[in-house]
Amino acid sequence: MPAFKYKAVGQAGSIDTGTLTAKDVAAAQRQLRAQKLMPLSVTATAEASTKRPPGDTPAVETPDIEVARALLDKVSTKAKPIRAKRSIGREDVLRFTGEMAVLLKAGLPLDRAIRVQIESAPEGAQAALLQELLEALKGGKSLSAGLEKRPDVFSHFYINMVRSGEASGHLADVLAELAAYLERSKTVRASVVSALIYPAILAAVAAISVFIMLGYVVPEFQALFEDMGESLPLLTQAIVGLGDIVSAWGWLIITLFVAAFWWVSRWAATAAGREWFDLRSLTLPLVGSIMLKYEVARFARTMGTLLHNGVAMLRATDIAVGTVGNGIVRSSLGDMPNTIKRGGRLSQALDARVFSPAALQMVRVGEESGNLHTMLLELAKVYEAEVEDEVKRALTLLEPALILGMGGIIAVIIMGILMGILSVNTLVV
Repeated sequence: MPAFKYKAVGQAGSIDTGTLTAKDVAAAQRQLRAQKLMPLSVTATAEASTKRPPGDTPAVETPDIEVARALLDKVSTKAKPIRAKRSIGREDVLRFTGEMAVLLKAGLPLDRAIRVQIESAPEGAQAALLQELLEALKGGKSLSAGLEKRPDVFSHFYINMVRSGEASGHLADVLAELAAYLERSKTVRASVVSALIYPAILAAVAAISVFIMLGYVVPEFQALFEDMGESLPLLTQAIVGLGDIVSAWGWLIITLFVAAFWWVSRWAATAAGREWFDLRSLTLPLVGSIMLKYEVARFARTMGTLLHNGVAMLRATDIAVGTVGNGIVRSSLGDMPNTIKRGGRLSQALDARVFSPAALQMVRVGEESGNLHTMLLELAKVYEAEVEDEVKRALTLLEPALILGMGGIIAVIIMGILMGILSVNTLVV
């Protein structure tokens, strides 16, 4: 088994060197990545000696090292190969940002850092993007100029953060802070999504259970009730009628439901649909407060991060307003750049219907103390914590409500069937 000398970057940014044995260069690079090391160079050397000193015998018999490696190779071939990605997602951007920060802090030049990422990137959209950035650097352009060519991947916020790092000469620190920002945004989104998974599954199971009972269970009692006609209890007649509809037209109901879902999703992508959903998301009980605080937290964290990295107030305001997802909230903040152009303060430009008195007070304190970015980031932390707490409280109410609702519907169906059976027994007696 050949031996290889390697030079790699550790998680802390330190350079690590040494030797290892592997089947080939690619296998050696995989071993380094498994040890959470970013390989910089891997070169073949003379084969490492595996002989034991005289008199040094193992206490326990072990398999031959070549046999063990052959067995591991067979196991590793069962792993699925990495498929080339056709698009770049948030996870890819986060990984790119974090790895670039580590490589630059380790002292690598910018072009060499991108080459290292190209060597380890899977084939597809990610490798093509990195190659585009490298070609831009070779052409004498800055990294931010290369990022501007891909607005579908990198937001205005991301590009301006990188530009501020280039201007200040602290690109590695800015990328590290940007990676922390993206990680925090991912954590907040993931906490909300994961909290909604169980209620969604519960609602789907409830709908399927009712559909099965009406379509398959209720029709089994059809022969028992068909001779009674209108003498059946009203509840039993209604349930039998629903069972007939579901049994005969179930496929059409499912088709209509899928078609309605498709139409609503298409309509939601239009301007009128987005406006309707944005308004409803702010006015619904429980949900409205959560959505408003989530948008405020997003605005405050973006604004604070930009100001902390030297972006001008007017530019930072314009970018931060653009990151707000809810169209109504974004429109209410749309006049902020003009207010600041006229010499107004940020606290004066904020809409009191969106920002609470406590939030406005924190912004004023930041302006008076000269630490506006610090107070904005603190405001973001407060609101993100409140969003997580309110989501948990809402789910605490939603989950039992869904369980009781599902149980109630099934209980009504069973009650209707039992009432019909009792009516049949009464007539027979």
